[in-house]
Amino acid sequence: MKLDTIIFLVYLAGLLVVGTYFTRKASKSVDQYLLGGRSLGPAVTALTMQSSSMSGYMFMGGPALAFQQGWYALWYAFGDAGGAIVNLSVLGKRMRRMSERLGALSPIEYLEKRFESPAIRIVGSVISIIFLFGYVFAQFIASGKALEQLTGLSYSTALLIGVGVIISYTVTGGYLAVVWTDFIQGIIMVIGVVGIAIMGFIHLGGLSGLNEQIAAIDPSYLSPWGKDLAYIGQWGVVLGAVLIYSIGYMGLPHVVVRHMSMKSTKTVKGAILYAATWNQLFVFTPYLLGFMAIVLLPELNDPEMVIPTLAYEFFPGIMAAILLSAVMAAIMSTSDSILMQAGTILSRDIYLRFIDKKASDNKMVNISRLCILAAGVIGVIVAVYQPPSVFSLVIFSFGVLGNSFIVPYVVSVYSKNANNIGVLCAMIFGGVTNIFWTSLELQEATYLHPFLAGLIMSVLGMLVGNPFGKKPAWIEDIFPEVKKGYSVPASLDKKVSRHLNLEAGNLGKYLKETQVGEDFSR
Repeated sequence: MKLDTIIFLVYLAGLLVVGTYFTRKASKSVDQYLLGGRSLGPAVTALTMQSSSMSGYMFMGGPALAFQQGWYALWYAFGDAGGAIVNLSVLGKRMRRMSERLGALSPIEYLEKRFESPAIRIVGSVISIIFLFGYVFAQFIASGKALEQLTGLSYSTALLIGVGVIISYTVTGGYLAVVWTDFIQGIIMVIGVVGIAIMGFIHLGGLSGLNEQIAAIDPSYLSPWGKDLAYIGQWGVVLGAVLIYSIGYMGLPHVVVRHMSMKSTKTVKGAILYAATWNQLFVFTPYLLGFMAIVLLPELNDPEMVIPTLAYEFFPGIMAAILLSAVMAAIMSTSDSILMQAGTILSRDIYLRFIDKKASDNKMVNISRLCILAAGVIGVIVAVYQPPSVFSLVIFSFGVLGNSFIVPYVVSVYSKNANNIGVLCAMIFGGVTNIFWTSLELQEATYLHPFLAGLIMSVLGMLVGNPFGKKPAWIEDIFPEVKKGYSVPASLDKKVSRHLNLEAGNLGKYLKETQVGEDFSR
């Protein structure tokens, strides 16, 4: 067995150990299994948010785009570089307060409770499940391709090994296993790509040398408008490319849930610092490796294999193993987060909400595990047939999720006048627009990126629908608290609210529906 294969197998075994370690904690309660008991500090919050955001796209889709279009690809990187800062600054503190105040354990449950609308939960669950599956299919495809390159096994066998490990530690260890493996993998991702980029620049004579050699092949690669100036003057496409990753993370359920699981609102400031630092080290590097491949791998048949091919042809041995471990780290850190969120939505937002409202904590943990397992199995079956490219599938799924949920999540913490009808219209208008814009290839005719088109329609849907709805009566009392926070003496702060919110809600519902409630109201 090759040394690089042994190193990688040790890496996979380490991830399984982490999952096993958190199994006991995960089994204590549904809150522990789904949100880790809201106990995450700034470093873990930052790295799990970023590593779960980046995905196999950054090691396959992004470098492929750079290889095909040159410097135009950096429009996506420019937006991505500030995405974490925007996400944490806009949603962080307020969503942490509001979600705990409402006793919500999933982003979709949060929307229903915030706007008092089962319809929002149904529509949100359907959109989330469909497009989270699309997102995870892309990760599984990337996993199979990377492992095929590393091990020499067939694509299907490699896929089963990679996904099998992901499913194993996610099912057993729950949310804490996911976030801690993400933390470890976030570090590996940075070490892998930065190390290989340094060696690549030494080989090519630095950035200037790289640009000179690319210009000798085709000067249009150096244009911000893409190879052969394909996007010249198309500012609607460029703006969409920047926005999709600068604000899009605020609409991804598996990323938004990180706000809900922070230890406290004080976590946000440190998380912004860690995430911003990590981003500047990582975000641009995979694209730079794509530029290097224009020079070093001019005959490459599959652009999505830029990084694995570079690793083996130019940096063999241990460096190749580290780099491919970084590739798998990106894939696995996103896959486990999506599977975790898909399982949460299936178990809590569908099963508990509409099938068995009295399910115990133990039963819900087991149902969540079964749902994650089922989602993983379905993902493997679809990925075997390799749908569209990783780049296309990620951009499409990411865009629809972002267009469906960015506006609802932002108004939920910034507007006390936002209501259920406005939010439903925003979700439907935004998501459907992106689907049609992409499917009908309207970008070609309109020069408007599908994400930008969907964002415009989502905002419009909010404005059109909101006058026909009614805001929750309790929002006037809670909103100032969410906006500014509240102060409780340390000796009294036992963090009991997270345990009592659900019970208080159930008690209020009971009083409302019984004679006791009627008598009390008199």
